[in-house]
Amino acid sequence: MTTAFTTSATVERPAPEVWARLTDWPAAPAWMSGVDSIRVAGNELTFRARGRDRTGRIEVVEPGRTVVVRSAQGGVTAAYTYTCEPEGDRTRVTLTADCRVTGPWRPFAGLLRAAIRRADGGQPAAFKRVVEGR
Repeated sequence: MTTAFTTSATVERPAPEVWARLTDWPAAPAWMSGVDSIRVAGNELTFRARGRDRTGRIEVVEPGRTVVVRSAQGGVTAAYTYTCEPEGDRTRVTLTADCRVTGPWRPFAGLLRAAIRRADGGQPAAFKRVVEGR
């Protein structure tokens, strides 16, 4: 995988609260730009975005610490790793988005990573605003 971006925000809330809010997938559209709704069935997430359904799979969970959501469409595979790190009564939330491109999409890899960065790079800051009630 190739990293599209890594970004962080420090949330003025304790880690258990941040983790609970971060992994409350049906509530995530409040901080995920362009996502209208998320349905959960086991480890599968169905995102309704821009009038289309897309699926993702929760592939790694280290409770209270890390969750990885991976999705694939055609030759494009994206993995979003969300990490919570306690800092006293605050919590640092980091998002790393990786994007692997194969097949006919390969020449567009740089453009796809840039589009992912533009669309989702603001998630930690938006999450912070929602959780802190701003």
